[in-house]
Amino acid sequence: MTTTVAPPGTASTTPARAPRRARRWGDHLFVLPAVLFVAATVLYPLIFNIDLSFRDVGVAQIVTGGAEWVGWENYTDQLGRDEFWHALVISLLYTGLAVAVAFALGMALAVYFNQRFPGRNLMRSLLLLAWILPTVVSANVWRWMLDGSYGLINTLLEAVGLVDGDMFWLARPVPALFAVVIATAWSFTPFIMILLLAGLQGIPDTLYEAAKIDGAGAWRRFTSVTMPLLKPVNLTALLLCFISTFKTFDTVFLMTRGGPGEATMILPIYAYNEAFEFFRFDTGAVATTLMLIVPLGLSVFYFRSLRREELS
Repeated sequence: MTTTVAPPGTASTTPARAPRRARRWGDHLFVLPAVLFVAATVLYPLIFNIDLSFRDVGVAQIVTGGAEWVGWENYTDQLGRDEFWHALVISLLYTGLAVAVAFALGMALAVYFNQRFPGRNLMRSLLLLAWILPTVVSANVWRWMLDGSYGLINTLLEAVGLVDGDMFWLARPVPALFAVVIATAWSFTPFIMILLLAGLQGIPDTLYEAAKIDGAGAWRRFTSVTMPLLKPVNLTALLLCFISTFKTFDTVFLMTRGGPGEATMILPIYAYNEAFEFFRFDTGAVATTLMLIVPLGLSVFYFRSLRREELS
């Protein structure tokens, strides 16, 4: 009786490949629902919006279909409008100020809560309420507090003699812009605090002890040890906060609706007005498509910065 011996590796590897392929397909099937959900809720609306921006779309075309293809005409028309550039400038100003305030407060709170003291966890949990609260609730609370007739802030300032009479903060251009900046920063501060606190807790205490031995004070330890080691976390926190703030709609809309005048007319509200106030769905789609350029540019800068950090 002759026994056939298979070449080395053939008998052992061939049967093992099938279970490995099955496991790989099983992993793909587990991910498939998430992929379909993202495709249905993110990818398809994005493609549909971009397609609308290249067509002449009004109410009739939305109902019946058959919108005419106009190419880049909508983009050239939109980029030639002073209202669009005004909304872009206000968006960048509002976003930059809100991110700066939220990051400064988040860093201060993260450094504070990185220390050990009684009630630290309770206070940290209470601060998270600002982030957990629905935006509708927080925006309406801020609008009530800033009301000139019965608002809490006006009452407190009158009590200490800083203002005399009713001060309608949301009815004046500059105070209205700073009001929505503070309301937005208040909502995002706990999120930044959590990210930075996680980064701070990853820094070894031995580095601070070595800096103390070298005679470095608190500020020098912060600038020479904390900030350099927190750079990747700082970039992540700033990027996420900037993108979230740049596309913010509900806080500003509920507090000022883009007013007074156009003092708080940010791009999301401008696009909303184009589509649902004036029924220019094509130019509204152009505005929302152009809104993607700034976050995409920042994302590219972020990933290139991380790559440079890894290579250095």
